[in-house]
Amino acid sequence: MKVAGFTFIRNAVKFDYPITEAIRSILPLCDEVVVGVGACEDGTGELIGAVASEKIRTFPSVWDDSLRQGGQVLAAETDKAFDAVSADADWCIYIQGDELIHEQYHLVIREAMEKYLDDPRVEGLLFNYLHFYGSYDYVGDSRTWYSHEIRVIRNDKAIRSYRDAQGFRKNGRKLRVKPIEAWIYHYGWVKDPSQQLQKHLSFEKLYNVHNHADRVSAGKVEGFDYSAIDSLTRFTGTHPAVMQDRIKRKNWVFEFDTRRKNFSLKGRLLYWIERKTGKRLFEYRNYTII
Repeated sequence: MKVAGFTFIRNAVKFDYPITEAIRSILPLCDEVVVGVGACEDGTGELIGAVASEKIRTFPSVWDDSLRQGGQVLAAETDKAFDAVSADADWCIYIQGDELIHEQYHLVIREAMEKYLDDPRVEGLLFNYLHFYGSYDYVGDSRTWYSHEIRVIRNDKAIRSYRDAQGFRKNGRKLRVKPIEAWIYHYGWVKDPSQQLQKHLSFEKLYNVHNHADRVSAGKVEGFDYSAIDSLTRFTGTHPAVMQDRIKRKNWVFEFDTRRKNFSLKGRLLYWIERKTGKRLFEYRNYTII
């Protein structure tokens, strides 16, 4: 069984993406990792090149910034990286520049890939998600965050990244997947507030939204407001080993009263049901569980 990883990145230094940690978190599972590096002037290429592994293969990519509707450029860059994966790979692990896989789940993932290798019905593996917010000490626990997504797919080029690269589809239909007991650790909302704001503004351009540009240019906003969130809970687990140095260097002070729940009446009811039953009612699913 051959396994390939793939990802893409641009301006990792400028926006403080944990891209090297993301790559290193999947390296033990992969025979190769393909990285599309967008044109930038912040040393992103050198940053990835400093990761000591012969498994990593990079290629330059020019982003089509005209693909602004719904973040389409992110899906386009995902497809480029996937298309660059070696033809003889069986499974492909997709990781975004702010996502990591904890080493405690490596065995679970590999066993699932081996188990379903010869079962063509299974087109992907479905992961659980932890979304860190504000600092490395809190995770989102509301319906604001998607709870599952596909991060392992077969090396079938009929599979394409969907919308803004959150998931995948094959010939326009949802992938047939098996859920596994493994989590993706998403750190996209953990940055110094000034860097988080700049990243947020950059993403607004990708989605053709410019809500904050005037206030920022007027000098009225210096950093991202992390307090505007509906619900958080304290994280009591451990972070991936490859994240430890970064966390020691960059875990700034952020405090949140986890008793505070900023929900509508309907939202409060759905939150209560999920806490009691473990089921998220009416959740959008970009996949078909088999």
